[in-house]
Amino acid sequence: MTKERLISLDVFRGFTILLMTIVNNPGSWAAIYPPLAHAEWHGCTPTDLVFPFFIFIMGSAIPFAMPTKQFDYAVFNKIIVRSLRIFCLGLFLNYFSRIELLGLEGISLLLLRLMITFAVAYALLGNFSLKIKTYLVFGIFAILLILAYSQIEAFQDVRIPGVLQRIGIVYFFVSLLYLKTNLKTQLLVAASILLGYWIVMAFVPVPGFGAANFEKGTNLAAWLDNLVLKGHLWSYSKTWDPEGILSTVPAVATGILGMFIGQILNLKIQQTEILKKIAVVGFALLLTGLLWSLLFPINKSLWTSSYVLYTAGIATICLTLLYWIIDVLNYKKWIKLFLIWGVNPMIVFFFSGIIPRVLSAIKIKNPEIATEKINLQSYIYNHNIVPLFSNPLDASLTYALVYAVFWSFILWIFYKNKMIFKV
Repeated sequence: MTKERLISLDVFRGFTILLMTIVNNPGSWAAIYPPLAHAEWHGCTPTDLVFPFFIFIMGSAIPFAMPTKQFDYAVFNKIIVRSLRIFCLGLFLNYFSRIELLGLEGISLLLLRLMITFAVAYALLGNFSLKIKTYLVFGIFAILLILAYSQIEAFQDVRIPGVLQRIGIVYFFVSLLYLKTNLKTQLLVAASILLGYWIVMAFVPVPGFGAANFEKGTNLAAWLDNLVLKGHLWSYSKTWDPEGILSTVPAVATGILGMFIGQILNLKIQQTEILKKIAVVGFALLLTGLLWSLLFPINKSLWTSSYVLYTAGIATICLTLLYWIIDVLNYKKWIKLFLIWGVNPMIVFFFSGIIPRVLSAIKIKNPEIATEKINLQSYIYNHNIVPLFSNPLDASLTYALVYAVFWSFILWIFYKNKMIFKV
């Protein structure tokens, strides 16, 4: 039996998804306010909090979704199917713009891509029996991997890692750990992961580069990515990936810390006692992360151990405040916007990534140069928003906010009609 949803957790998730949508969709990547951009390498901006917050929230929700800790073959099947569905949703995003068939071009090709996209989305988000879900997700997973390692040129360098891929992997391991171990073991596992990752990254020599280091492209995580996934990495780096193999391991610890807070929130004690406990944990994590950063810098791309503790501390403090305001003080008049974003995260995550790809694929005549064409996204931004502002940073942010309003309207319709899409 599933416990009643914790409203503050839904609101926190909604805030995180909303922020993700804004930072991922500026009008121009060349005009971004610093807090809405990732840190260049070491360091942490508000934008660098989005991804760990989402993993933390996912971990926090597990004790509410599985309060009885029942584990059998059926439960294991559900976990692996859900993990693979999340993984495949993210993986397909990397395939969308590479789909080619029958020599189609332009609008015809775009319509084909959209047809395949809706078919995949229905297969991975549809409410089928567990047996059908299993067949569908394993089939899609196999097809995507076969295409990646086939001789088809369009897919030979398609990226395999990604945000949703990492979330799916973390969900799988954290869910199993929750069902098969007690809280003490879970915290020992998290501590072992963080210490072990630091030791490996700080002291193991990097083949072909020399001494262990935390620099871009020459660290052990980058070496492993290029060894195992060469040709299938982040297009901007080519030789390493910010959601790579080794750096996914400490992300599991982020999920465990979220799960730890979720179990405290699930305790049958007074709400004021819960508040005290999670507040203390939050500040302890934050302080420990800052201290550890003196030896192991806070870094999102490496997902360093200090980054795990620092971001988990901030996430816990944010959730503490939301829990106090919403669940203890019962002040809920302001939460509707974040709630409608929080109950449908996967549909936003997937299609908010598809829509910009669609807009970029639609070419129209350039009003300024008759012999050239520009994509629809550039047209909307440069000819409808940029002229309204003297500051390009304001124009870029406005485009992102308009996109968020567009999604808010869609999500309000879903919420009003009780349409919740789950993997």
